[in-house]
Amino acid sequence: MIKPLLEVEDLSVTFKTPHRMVKAVRDISFTVGKEKVGIVGESGSGKSATGRAILKLTPGNGIVSAKRMQFEEVDLADATEEDMLAVRGKRIGMILQDPKFSLDPVMRVGDQIAEALPPGLSKAEARERVLEMLESVRIRNPQRVYSLYPHECSGGMGQRIMIAMMLVPEPKLLIADEPTSALDVTVRMQVLAILDDLVSRRGLGLMFISHDLNLVATFCDRVLIMYAGRIVEECKASKLRQATHPYTQGLLASLPRIGERQKKLATLVRDPAWAL
Repeated sequence: MIKPLLEVEDLSVTFKTPHRMVKAVRDISFTVGKEKVGIVGESGSGKSATGRAILKLTPGNGIVSAKRMQFEEVDLADATEEDMLAVRGKRIGMILQDPKFSLDPVMRVGDQIAEALPPGLSKAEARERVLEMLESVRIRNPQRVYSLYPHECSGGMGQRIMIAMMLVPEPKLLIADEPTSALDVTVRMQVLAILDDLVSRRGLGLMFISHDLNLVATFCDRVLIMYAGRIVEECKASKLRQATHPYTQGLLASLPRIGERQKKLATLVRDPAWAL
């Protein structure tokens, strides 16, 4: 049996607020191998909090605990900030939702990507590596894009730049948090095709966080469905429409479908017991 890249057991994330403690993630366990694992659920279900906890990027008012959080030989649960500097961005990359808020507005694209390269390269070598990476994410004129500022790039190009930046250090695992939600349908499919190709060709693991069940069902290998901080169901992506949990069924029933005339979409009914 092939050992997973990431093993998480009983992960919890709790936030301190002025009035109470809010448990955003509740004792969840899962693994990620060299595959595409989708994490879906409503806003506030704990998807992004899970991804950030793995990289120890939880805000200061958050408390993270886990019985086990193992990435290859690294114990992430007990890792110090110094330990994480050798992991974060280098061995585990994170692609965020909107490049407008993730890229430095006063640095040229090429310089930002070059920052992620290992030290010791000459300027010419670094430039060549950056241009190769821009080309690998299907940017047509990498030489021109290299010298642009982020505001001069479209949303789709900005997202490709983010992907290039995360892949330059050649990580083993990517965490993509809603990487296509700010894009139109055509560009979204292009970005997904790039991710799919790179994951398959490089043998990476991918955690794909999304609200879009239809997208996850066609793009991912496995799906974790989260509700109120818990994983309520796990299934093969190809079998998502045969999911058995009432919450998953409710999410699917609330989606409009082309070619089906409905007077009224189903309303999701929640059971408090699902969060227990």
